[in-house]
Amino acid sequence: MPTEEKTRYIETVGRRKTAIARVRITPAVKGSCVVNEKDVDTYFDTEELRRIAAEAVTTSKVVQKFKITAKITGGGINGQAEALRHGISRALIVHDLELRKKLKSAGFLKRDPRAKERRKFGLKKARKAPQWSKR
Repeated sequence: MPTEEKTRYIETVGRRKTAIARVRITPAVKGSCVVNEKDVDTYFDTEELRRIAAEAVTTSKVVQKFKITAKITGGGINGQAEALRHGISRALIVHDLELRKKLKSAGFLKRDPRAKERRKFGLKKARKAPQWSKR
């Protein structure tokens, strides 16, 4: 009877605005990143978004290679890239606590709370009022 070796993975959640990324990292021989069953290069079409998504791994300078799989929902493409970065950072902390100082100083462990303010009644936008006239 062959012994089944369970692959150990670390699962974390990263968030930004309304984007939520469920990230799994698994130790692997060759590093790869898959987002919503697509390669990260095809999912994030611009170089800037790819750089944001991979910043956690490049900043921490991890020697070990990881297979990163992520399911991302909600938000825009930029918020999704930042949510992925947040999730990867959290997973790397669980893997190696020594990386915490480096990632925290880069600001990757903080869930960025900035989001669009809701529109109020009587106003055109969240704070923009209609033009006022005296008569």
